[in-house]
Parts: sequence; C-alpha cells; structure tokens
Amino acid sequence: MKALIVLPVALAALLQTPLGAAQDENPTMYTYATYFYCGTDRQDEADDLVMKNTAPHYDAAVKDGTIEGWGWMAHHTGGKWRRIQYHQADSLAGLLKAQETISARIAKAMNGQDDGFGAICSAHDDYIWQVEAGGTAEKRGKAGLSTYHVCDINREDRADEIVRKVFAPVLDKAVADGKLTSWGWQSHVVGGKYRRLATMTADDHISLLQAWGEVLNSVGDNAEANEFSDICNSHSDYLWDIQHETS
Repeated sequence: MKALIVLPVALAALLQTPLGAAQDENPTMYTYATYFYCGTDRQDEADDLVMKNTAPHYDAAVKDGTIEGWGWMAHHTGGKWRRIQYHQADSLAGLLKAQETISARIAKAMNGQDDGFGAICSAHDDYIWQVEAGGTAEKRGKAGLSTYHVCDINREDRADEIVRKVFAPVLDKAVADGKLTSWGWQSHVVGGKYRRLATMTADDHISLLQAWGEVLNSVGDNAEANEFSDICNSHSDYLWDIQHETS
C-alpha cells in the first residue's frame, strides 16, 4: 500500500468523533482550514500575534457556541505551507457565518490597527472539508501528521468506503492502544487540487511515525488497500506541531 492514508491536522483536525462510534450516529462536521505561506525568519512572530490577537476571540467563540473548535498549527516537516488555522462547525452556513462573526470581533478589538501578521504570512490557500470518519482519545496529541490526497473524482466515494472498512479498524485500535491520540478522514468541499485529507496525532513525532509504520504493516498487501492507492494515487505529507487547540 504505497499511498496509505496518513492522518490534523486537523486538523485536524481535528476530529472529535468518539472512538468506535458509527459515523451516521454523529453530527456532520465541517472544517474551514487556511494554509499560510509565511516568512521563515519571522514565523515565530506570527505565532505570537495569533496567540495575542486571534486566540482569545476564537476561544470565546468555542465557549459561546459560535464554533465547535479551532486550532493553530506550525510546520515541522513537509511542503511550503508554514502554518494552519482551522475552525469547525456542524453546518456549512454556520462555518462561514462564524468566520464573519469572529473576524468582526477581532476587527473591533483591533480598532483599525494592523498588527503586522499579513506582512509575515502574506499568502494563503483556503479549503473547506467535511469530516467523513475518525476517532480520538480523550485529548489529541501535540504532534500531527496530515496527508493531502489527489484522487480520481469519479471514484473518491469508493475510497471513503475503503477507509471505513479497511483502515478505520486498524486506526481505531491504534488509538485504543495509546499509540495514536486521534485519526480522521475528511472530504473536499471547496478548495484546490486535494480531494481528501487524512490526519493522525500522537504525543510526539517519533511515536506518530512509529504508529504510522505499524498501520502500514497491519494493512499489508490488502487488495482493497491497493485499490485505494489506485484511486488516490498522489499525495503530499506534512508533519505539524499543534500549538493551540480549543474544543
């Protein structure tokens, strides 16, 4: 299995589906993720600005029910994206409305001042994802692994079926055994070329990569796993440091 799902960041996320629960027993969840391109010489400053000027408003939005959760993640290993900010809601309308609401709150608090974040992280890509499957322990770890898949759009629903049938039991066991703290699988709603997002978290990156290797070995040469690789035959991997999450 050469292109196996590798689950954040949520990213992800970020994914708060109870371990072992049937997907149709859980509410639909959507993720709005912004992937930032930042100057590497000042990206730590960007983190400080987010914690100072953004985090308090997003934390408050979780508390008052405007969003279900949010997070800020920093690049460890991978491509050109340097930071991710995401938030989640149980409807597309709620997801987009929350962005407007929180942005207005931040703008009011800033009173027209520019904190300089845009000069550090001057470009970004936006994606909206729908959570399809996942499992989590009581708390997600601080190390995240994300795989962004390019898939055959005509067969991606079949890829979702394979994830639930073949990979989910193995990943659920890894969470139950304490080797992972979460995993998730999300589908493309709006954004660029990536059609599916797979995420895993653990307490640290070494444990995360070891667990990933065990998942690969457990699946082995499964025919449906190989079919998945044929459907989603290209991907990009990232390791993330999960700096802040509230849910």
